[in-house]
Amino acid sequence: MISLREVLMRAEADKVAVGHFNFSDLVSFNAIVAAARDRKLPVMVGVSEGEREFTGVAQAAALVKAVRDEFGYPVFLNADHTHSIAHAETAARAGFDEIIFDGSALSFDENIKQTKKAIEAIKSINPSILVEGEIGWIGASSAVIDKVPEGVGILTTPDEAKQFVEATKVDVLAPAVGNMHGMLASMVHGNVQKRLNIERIAEIKAAAKIFMTLHGGSGTNDDDFKRAIKAGMTIVHVNTEIRIAWRRGVEAGLAADPNEVAPYKILKPAVEAVRKVVSERLELFSSK
Repeated sequence: MISLREVLMRAEADKVAVGHFNFSDLVSFNAIVAAARDRKLPVMVGVSEGEREFTGVAQAAALVKAVRDEFGYPVFLNADHTHSIAHAETAARAGFDEIIFDGSALSFDENIKQTKKAIEAIKSINPSILVEGEIGWIGASSAVIDKVPEGVGILTTPDEAKQFVEATKVDVLAPAVGNMHGMLASMVHGNVQKRLNIERIAEIKAAAKIFMTLHGGSGTNDDDFKRAIKAGMTIVHVNTEIRIAWRRGVEAGLAADPNEVAPYKILKPAVEAVRKVVSERLELFSSK
């Protein structure tokens, strides 16, 4: 099967992006894979440290392997926002395709130091695993929040990106470019959207010269998504939108038949809700 690196190289050449969607249960996982297969597009699925604690590390890897074995489908597993080398090593041994070592809460110099150590540990287990590093603070939770977290909005500079990449030899870079984890309540219930600094994305891409990831994509303006991808973003993360769709789908399933107790019947609307969000985002990200 084609490797994740090859998929990203093709996406970069075509000026499109690979969609990355988080899951923490079978409902979201199956919905993400179904949407990708419908669109005939490669897809990345991610589990954060908290999500891995719920799903199981080996179990998440087994789900992805099952899809590959049965369908030969290019679905790739990412250890999203990993904060310790020990957790990174666990994911590497389980067979993850990418690991994000997130030292963005550390000082810049300490982030470089710890990321270098993580890369060495991960690559010693499997050299083909892509390792992503993150610089710039964009918040920490894929949740609906009332206000922008303190420190969000300070953009990564091209010089920082260049220095970080050269020092760590990281495979993928996640910068702060106006993006933010989670969604404001006004984004969920109103017309407010996240806006990105497209010029800064292009400047960082020119300085870093590696694959780049846009984290915190939920609630972003569609045109900004397209322009960000053309400017150099090769992976786009969406999680909060998935969680909201899941929640609304579960509520719809319970409301449709309050006496139903079979989970696979109650959860059908949740599958369809998540599938719809993923399908729409994949179409947008793959648009040329």
